[in-house]
Amino acid sequence: MANKQQSPNLDSLSTINEDGSKFNIHPADVTGSFTIRRRLTAWTLILVYIALPWIQINGYPAVFIDLEKQRFHLFGLTLLTQDFWVFFFIVSGLAFSLFVLASLVGRVWCGWFCPYTVFLEHLYRRIERFVDGDAPKRKKLDAAPMSGSKAMKRTIKWGLYVLASFILAHVFLSYFISIPQVWSNMTSAPGENITQFLFILAFTGIFTFCFGWFREQFCIILCPYGRFQSALTDDETVTVFYDYNRGEPRGKMRKGDDTPKGDCIDCKRCINVCPTGIDIRNGLQLECVACSACVDACNDIMLKVNRPKGLIRYDSSAGISTGKRKILRPRMLMYGIFTLLGMGALTATFLSKAKPFYAGLVRMRGTTYSATAEGVRNTFVINLTNKRNKDVTYTIKLDDKEALKLQADDRNLKVGPLAEGSFTLSVLSPIDDYKGAKDINFSVTADDDSSLDLPARFLGPSPRLYKEEQQ
Repeated sequence: MANKQQSPNLDSLSTINEDGSKFNIHPADVTGSFTIRRRLTAWTLILVYIALPWIQINGYPAVFIDLEKQRFHLFGLTLLTQDFWVFFFIVSGLAFSLFVLASLVGRVWCGWFCPYTVFLEHLYRRIERFVDGDAPKRKKLDAAPMSGSKAMKRTIKWGLYVLASFILAHVFLSYFISIPQVWSNMTSAPGENITQFLFILAFTGIFTFCFGWFREQFCIILCPYGRFQSALTDDETVTVFYDYNRGEPRGKMRKGDDTPKGDCIDCKRCINVCPTGIDIRNGLQLECVACSACVDACNDIMLKVNRPKGLIRYDSSAGISTGKRKILRPRMLMYGIFTLLGMGALTATFLSKAKPFYAGLVRMRGTTYSATAEGVRNTFVINLTNKRNKDVTYTIKLDDKEALKLQADDRNLKVGPLAEGSFTLSVLSPIDDYKGAKDINFSVTADDDSSLDLPARFLGPSPRLYKEEQQ
């Protein structure tokens, strides 16, 4: 079946052939200021992705999701399962940030910062250009029958795809088990670490499939953020637009033709460089990821035909039609308020609940209380988890024990780096002072003066019946 593209339009996807088969897009190379900045941004992000597991902070990688010990290390901050509430604020904060970003500049996240786009455009498509050549050569190679030369290029290209995916999968795995463990797995037999081995195989296959074949279809069909765009953008959103006032009526430049024409010479260069195969001149479209490739391509053509740059540019629909842009508007104010409220809630909750250690108190199993001639005794178990990467000594005290007429010794417990410790603590109410059940509170203080309160309930029998039994 011939790989024949239909003309870009607003009624159907140009990446799908008329018979429903996938059309392989081969975006042409483009140069320009936006392309340079976008490429530098992408490679910076790739280097950060590779470097984070290597950077050690407090003895652990800068970003390390330790699934085995159920800990999350984030730039020196260690979060345990008890701190899972932090992720709610992080995820909701990122969501509102994307809302604000989409309202301001459309899908610039997709075109500039999204990991999928970064790897696809700046790694896998660079591999394809290196092996198969520029866009015309790649199109010609696609249409050519299979031959020895074509088979060799396909083998080399897909081999490099698999190699790149293999490396990316290992880097991804290192975020969960650390670089030394990844190296240990690589130098041992697959059967010794079968789970990690299957993980690498699965993600190597997923990356190869997505970046090597599925490509822009993920952004167009599967990515939910692309679907949000229609709800998050409005006439004031700044994204990539074609200035139809200046460009229309479009037409080729022909000697002796005095017909009035706009600045667009209908060279279709903007279509040829588009990574999602659209015609930006048809207006704002769901498939557009605001990558700026068509901006640089059109600016280059405008310079060659001695016309002003900016026929395709970052602007808003209102800016194109009226020449005026309005950044501050009701939805931006609403998103801003929600973002500030979220940041305020995160800060308040973090200051009140986030501590460098976790302490929990439970009553000793099988014993609610014991009543003897000496008095009523409650026994508690206190569990401590040290979140710091050093030894910490904790002091546990019963608050107001004299006022409550209770007896309990102060206890000290030394807990190692990111380790756990527990001990029992007995509280006695002498028979003469026993007045029944009461609320009590333990304070746990670390040697850096951070502290937590552990409220509890001191239980016992009816004071009158208990004292009568002991007489």
